[in-house]
Amino acid sequence: MLLRMSTLFLRTLREDPADAEVPSHRLLVRAGYIRRAAPGVYSWLPLGYLVYRNVERIVREEMDGAGFQEVHFPALLPREPYEATGRWTEYGDNLFRLKDRRGVDMLLGPTHEEMFTLLVKDLYSSYKDLPLSIYQIQTKYRDEARPRAGLLRGREFVMKDSYSFDVDDAGLERSYAKHRDAYIRTFDRLGLDYVIVSAMSGAMGGSRSEEFLQVTEVGEDTFVRCDGCGYAANVEAVTTPVPSPIAWDDLPAAHAEDTPGTPTIETLVARANETFPRADGRAWTASDTLKNVVVTLVLPDGTREPLCVGLPGDREVDTKRLEAAVAPAEVEAFDEADFAANPALVKGYIGPGVLGEKAASGIRYLLDPRVVPGTAWITGADEPGRHVFDLVAGRDFTADGTVEAAEVRDGDSCPACGGSLHSARGIEIGHIFQLGRKYADALGLQVLDESGKLVTVTMGSYGIGVSRAVAAVVETSYDRLGLCWPREVAPADVHLVATGKDPSIFASAERLAADLEAAGITVLLDDRPKVSAGVKFKDAELLGMPTIVVVGKGLATGVVEVKDRRSGDREEVPVGEAAAHIVAVVRAR
Repeated sequence: MLLRMSTLFLRTLREDPADAEVPSHRLLVRAGYIRRAAPGVYSWLPLGYLVYRNVERIVREEMDGAGFQEVHFPALLPREPYEATGRWTEYGDNLFRLKDRRGVDMLLGPTHEEMFTLLVKDLYSSYKDLPLSIYQIQTKYRDEARPRAGLLRGREFVMKDSYSFDVDDAGLERSYAKHRDAYIRTFDRLGLDYVIVSAMSGAMGGSRSEEFLQVTEVGEDTFVRCDGCGYAANVEAVTTPVPSPIAWDDLPAAHAEDTPGTPTIETLVARANETFPRADGRAWTASDTLKNVVVTLVLPDGTREPLCVGLPGDREVDTKRLEAAVAPAEVEAFDEADFAANPALVKGYIGPGVLGEKAASGIRYLLDPRVVPGTAWITGADEPGRHVFDLVAGRDFTADGTVEAAEVRDGDSCPACGGSLHSARGIEIGHIFQLGRKYADALGLQVLDESGKLVTVTMGSYGIGVSRAVAAVVETSYDRLGLCWPREVAPADVHLVATGKDPSIFASAERLAADLEAAGITVLLDDRPKVSAGVKFKDAELLGMPTIVVVGKGLATGVVEVKDRRSGDREEVPVGEAAAHIVAVVRAR
């Protein structure tokens, strides 16, 4: 394939787009690979679409190679299947909803579990038909509240979603492992620096979930790793090692004290050390306090209800962790109007005494797992300017349950081995779930087993963000000059630049391009007349083909320059040997 810059539908930009927040967004727009059509919606231009199709090809080759079969569903879907699974409501405002001319509710598919389940139900009825794994590569739609970062968080995006169907859990384990292996091969081929982490299933449901995260500082996901044992988890899925309960027989009785002017943890600790020093001589710290944080849960049907989280005062509530724990509800701040509507809550001095579904407030109260029976705390006395000291969990107060909502910090204990965790950021490029029977139960997917008994099929769900992967590749392979595509996804193998005014230069470049094309090498030929060498070189660096070949002033001495875009290494090659040399470079990958 030969692409000519003189006729290519392309405009490169010298300045960064104003709305670009991350390198992939900035460079893909500047290099003329994508253009914004609407917030969170992008058009693919010729070079960008070539990259996208290469990523899609790699994904498809690995899916097909694993024995999975491709299907294709519409993006416009009926309401009823999503109503049956509850997701018509659970998706809330993230769902694009519309009515047809007859007033029938429809939606633009955010994901297709329901449609895959119904298709298999329609065609298969026996255990002999299973196991089955089918997939599609399809455009998805989610009405993101804050679309950002170009292709990384859009409202329209392309995803590969596949689904496995098995008679039993042992079969699901095998299907899950096959998909996991196929994902590893896919992301290895894309040249991504990724990590596999334990994750929350969220609204998808299921018993096991893992994410594939491209490691990058611009990622929206935070994950932790333990160097000691290899444990890795998305921060939402990290579990807190639970301390053993403590005997409270010898602990002093709880006592309320005046602590005026202490609405924050910092002021409370300072006053406690000044006025109520500990008997053991140790200073009070924020970790000795029990902070009670009230939030508002917004359910998918619009219902609002308060929730209080009790946690050590040296920790903050991580909203993403809390939302993962209470999904599909969303979390909002508890504002002044909410406090006014709940007079039992004294802002800055909230204690366990007024909390719990059985208490006067009726506010559900969940504790951090560290707050185990026998632990003693300083906490609010539910009166302005007063706190309770030596309030013992299990003895003096209880809660409605526990919740993993506290921030995870570097140095926290690994839940697997007790070592230290450290955090990093990443982009979610793939997510695999063991769904179990959630969707099969809701939609009645059953088959006859070997004994002729009806059994509910167990399912897995496996997604790859195909369009997002394009941006993820950029985030791991750019430099200060522009894009640096891995060869397998680049829109062309070679960027052939003809520089100078002598017609013989352009004629030589044309011959070399023809020789490369005949050898099966894809070439982007900069054959633009009256464009300076400086502009052409800047464009070549920005566009990012793996190999740059310059036919210019070296032609006078019988050589062309061959440059590796990523390393910057250059070499001069005799014109007569150039085609064979470049072919060898390309095929060596």
